[in-house]
Amino acid sequence: MNLIKSTGTFGFYTIISRLLGYLRDILIAIFLGTTFLADVFFVAFRIPNTFRRLFAEGTFNAAFVPSYTSELAKGKSKSTKFAGNIFNLLFIGLMFLVLIIEIFMPIFVSLIAPGFIEDNKKIELAVYLTRITFPFLFFVSLASFFSAILNSHNKFAAASAAPIILNLVLIGVLLFGKILNDQLIYYLAYGVSIAGFLQIIFLYKFAHKFYSIKFDFNFKITKEIKIFFKKLLPSIFSSGVTQINILVGTIIASFQASAVSYLYYADRIYQINLAIAGIAIGVVILPQLSKYVQRKEKSKILLIQNKALELSMFLSLPASIALIVGAEEIISALFGYGSFSKDAVNNSAKALYYFGFGLPAFALIKVFSSFFFANHDTQTPFYISLISVILNIVISVYYFSSVGFIIIPIATTISSWFNSVILFIYLSNKNLFRFNKIFLVNFIKIVFASFLMGVFFNYLIFTFKNQLSYEFDFKSIYLILSVILGLIFYLLVSFVIKAFNLSDVKLKY
Repeated sequence: MNLIKSTGTFGFYTIISRLLGYLRDILIAIFLGTTFLADVFFVAFRIPNTFRRLFAEGTFNAAFVPSYTSELAKGKSKSTKFAGNIFNLLFIGLMFLVLIIEIFMPIFVSLIAPGFIEDNKKIELAVYLTRITFPFLFFVSLASFFSAILNSHNKFAAASAAPIILNLVLIGVLLFGKILNDQLIYYLAYGVSIAGFLQIIFLYKFAHKFYSIKFDFNFKITKEIKIFFKKLLPSIFSSGVTQINILVGTIIASFQASAVSYLYYADRIYQINLAIAGIAIGVVILPQLSKYVQRKEKSKILLIQNKALELSMFLSLPASIALIVGAEEIISALFGYGSFSKDAVNNSAKALYYFGFGLPAFALIKVFSSFFFANHDTQTPFYISLISVILNIVISVYYFSSVGFIIIPIATTISSWFNSVILFIYLSNKNLFRFNKIFLVNFIKIVFASFLMGVFFNYLIFTFKNQLSYEFDFKSIYLILSVILGLIFYLLVSFVIKAFNLSDVKLKY
């Protein structure tokens, strides 16, 4: 496996998906802004979308790949039987879960958005829309199963491309926004579930080469199945802790008007970098790490770990600085149109600013967690993540009344850094990871290059101050130009000081 090539493949399709996601959100911002309807739709969309991130973006993968890889080593018949049992159990379990929540949806939505309870119109609409979007959970969870099958065989393209379908469907609906008016949110809700179904069809087309669906509910709960499900829930929580923190933030933010929308738009910005710097790298290295852990090839394990961490920092540190330096300009250029007011820009930018400080930590959690998962350990990162979520809740609840919604990204950032540091300390103490000299030298170079990029990016923002203002119609063009110039500058500096070596591109693991 070529780490950079595989990450690049995963990252390419992920970037396409995220860019389409931005287009989707720009259209939502134009038609809905941060209005009453926007808050309601984002709650209805947040619930299944959070599950999408939890299941599809490496979490199900984290539990499945090491177990499936172990079965593959025993032979194709063993791995096929194992996969079949998992699929059938998932199918039954998910059908039951979706049915139960659909029945008790008013209670469920009240828990997710307690701030809506006092407004009957708001809570009723949220319940109705969430009932429409919730089947997406069933579809995306099964889709994640097929993605994990493909990832186990080092096939990353289709799995990373599947989320594009959701954005294409929703963009298609939004293009009729003016015609649909207030009916738009209903069509968007239906679009979410339809897109989930289409993802299953798309992924199965590629995955059936390795696994064909066979409905057989007369299965046996083997030792391997028990081990898998024992690992699954902790891996969902630990690998998806950033998304859980955001969901917690949404719950708390529901008590402040428009706060859910502010957090949603800010969250959307940093996700594109996290998808590559954390999720893509974590997903790509897991099959190889699992294989080498099974073979006890320590030198290969350490090499992959250090290169993965180096690549993660190379991608996340400059992005973090860029978000901190240009938060307001980025939000304004991407969403500052139509119903999205200047006040909405300022508030969303405040959230993005503090999320920016946490971006490297978000990425580190994904990468460090994969080190544990490769060693069939999902319990340790689970307990560490649980403590970090509790820390996040305590900080958010304690300061919310005095600080408002802005405490949520602050608390998320603090708890994420706590999580990543504790993960590192535990890995080091258990001799599951150590830095090599090459990483430490390159890390210093990456920090230096990122700092210079930040200075240059700040200069670009100052230079294009008028063109990036809220009132300027073509501000997005100047933002794109600034980002491209900043990226070129960063790559040139990195190349000159050898923070990144071209030889790594060809390096296989």
